[in-house]
Amino acid sequence: MGDVAMTVPVLRAFTQQYPDVKLTVLTRAFFRPLFRDLNNVTVFHADLKGEHKGLLGLYKLSRELRRENCDAIADLHNVLRTKILKFLIYAREIASIDKGRKSKKDLVKGKKFEQLKTTSQRYADVFETLGFPLDLSKPSFPKPVTLHAEILEIIRGSNKKRIGIAPFAAHDGKKYPLDLMAQVIKELSKNYQVLLFGGGENEIAILNDFESETDGIINLAGKLQFSEELDVISNLDVMLSMDSGNAHLAAMLGVKVVTIWGVTHPFAGFAPFNQPDDYALVADRKQYPKIPTSIYGNKYPDDYKHAAGGVSVEAVVEKIKVVLS
Repeated sequence: MGDVAMTVPVLRAFTQQYPDVKLTVLTRAFFRPLFRDLNNVTVFHADLKGEHKGLLGLYKLSRELRRENCDAIADLHNVLRTKILKFLIYAREIASIDKGRKSKKDLVKGKKFEQLKTTSQRYADVFETLGFPLDLSKPSFPKPVTLHAEILEIIRGSNKKRIGIAPFAAHDGKKYPLDLMAQVIKELSKNYQVLLFGGGENEIAILNDFESETDGIINLAGKLQFSEELDVISNLDVMLSMDSGNAHLAAMLGVKVVTIWGVTHPFAGFAPFNQPDDYALVADRKQYPKIPTSIYGNKYPDDYKHAAGGVSVEAVVEKIKVVLS
């Protein structure tokens, strides 16, 4: 989801700088709401677990896509499935993302510790290859969505500033220790409204425990449709997230995003779009010199599992307060 969300600011820039060009976005149906406010963009969803599953399904999908009469293909994913589709569709012009695998490998191995090209810029480079250079330096974002009565009832309305907190990530090495996160949430709830985001039974149970601790904490996990979650996120004053999808959802909507990093690092190019460098709170590399241990956080030494805990509760709370001020 994070990768898809990172395409949105790039596509918004494209639609503004090339308003006469139609874009057709191929993605999963679940992600359709991400593109809802983009002009001149059509979403074509792939049913990869149903009619478009496997090679025969991809062939069927390619035939359906050919009816769109696309003049060019911008492959922002560049995996086996998209490579097969590119072969089957026969578009006149095709450009694919350069994921910078060698430079990322060097970063993980410690050969070079330096900022790599951002994923957003890599997406933009694909369009430039097709003859559409993009300027991402002055992005615009949609206005916050007016929340309907049912959502306002859930979040109980408040004149306090709203902080979204998404404490989970795909891999344990990317998560802030839950006991420390509980302290962060409790401290912030004294002066702000805290809205919690997550998904799945286990995460919902944990967030329910956080919610029960004190007033001013509301768990939204499992209570809203995805499009409604986006509506709420658009109304946040700041999002606190791990190196995970929620950070990119907030960033694509123009919300300020503070991130906590464990075994991964912003230098790999996956920091949320258009956020100041100091909004990323990173683990201490003197204590954990092998960071980043991997690009996606799925590989790390056993004693690095709680590396994100090297960022103190006080540092997180103070950063949030500074951003909100």
